[in-house]
Amino acid sequence: MEDHKIVQRNIALQREWYGEPLGDRVRRLVVAFRVSQAQLAEVLGISAPMLSQVMSGRRAKIGNPSVLARMIMLERKVLTPDVATGAPEALQRALEEVRVSKPTVSRDSLPVNGAGDETVVLTNLRRIADRRELAQAADVLDDEFPALADLLRRAGRGR
Repeated sequence: MEDHKIVQRNIALQREWYGEPLGDRVRRLVVAFRVSQAQLAEVLGISAPMLSQVMSGRRAKIGNPSVLARMIMLERKVLTPDVATGAPEALQRALEEVRVSKPTVSRDSLPVNGAGDETVVLTNLRRIADRRELAQAADVLDDEFPALADLLRRAGRGR
């Protein structure tokens, strides 16, 4: 496969996996935090060449889940009032907090589709099952999957 086709395929995969090309997401962070790609790579915990390859589509994915978690942390920090003002000290503080973070990624820590999706999940659970069914499913899952059982119970109480 020629290079152009590989890049196009990788960018399409990024849209599918990450919601949009990673180059777009990274460029927004570079602008928002007023840093170079190399500086951002250091904060994320990835090499500058690797970040460049991901941004250009020569690589399809970020293999290290902690790097992706740090990128999401930075995207969320852009929305905080102190960072949104663009104050240099707030930008540097946010970058340093993310740089030294040791995020873990587990099935319990990943959002379904981003912030605020719990309401969507609860609403959809209520559409497919009644209160009794949700409670019974929660009871079955309680020992091995308590977080999921709790979600089902909350969905059942919302009716």
